[in-house]
Amino acid sequence: MESHRGRSRQGATPLPTASHLQYLWLAYLSRPAADRVLYRTIRRHRVRKILEIGIATPTRTLRMVNLAQRGTRVEAVRYVAVDLFEARGDQQALGLSLKEAHRLLKSTAAQVQLIPGDPASALGRAANALQNLDLVVISADHDAESLGDAWFYLPRMLKADSVVYVESRVASGEPTAFTRLSREEILKRANLNRRRRAA
Repeated sequence: MESHRGRSRQGATPLPTASHLQYLWLAYLSRPAADRVLYRTIRRHRVRKILEIGIATPTRTLRMVNLAQRGTRVEAVRYVAVDLFEARGDQQALGLSLKEAHRLLKSTAAQVQLIPGDPASALGRAANALQNLDLVVISADHDAESLGDAWFYLPRMLKADSVVYVESRVASGEPTAFTRLSREEILKRANLNRRRRAA
């Protein structure tokens, strides 16, 4: 757990008092409560490269990027999003257009890459250029079938200490929690998909 001086066990750069208080609010008091684990992970693991598969809410996205930026004065934060954007069709009202997402993230000064498409096709195009990710967040908008071939590409984008979270929902449709996947589970899903592709 973070000390009162704003330094984690991993030796993250201390935050100024105001920023540290903002972090504590995000990590332990902000809503929705399910998102708090993401903020704690960003701080504790000194996350600099984030992949979000499905932009769930603009608020969560901005919080993640801004929090990652607070822990560094040198290395630029890279944020990559895979999303259907306009292709959501009838669900468009629930998400951002590509133009809106660019406008939203421009103010952060992070290195931003927005990749339109479903997870499998988007990662199929971009996986080789997305290396050594620190954090992958897979939103609850994607069920097992829609993720499909995306699992095949994920292992090559990770490093030994990458953190991968999958969001789950309850029947009412509200986000409930994030499950952290072990590397073994990720490889299992990737291998299962590889066998299905070869069949």
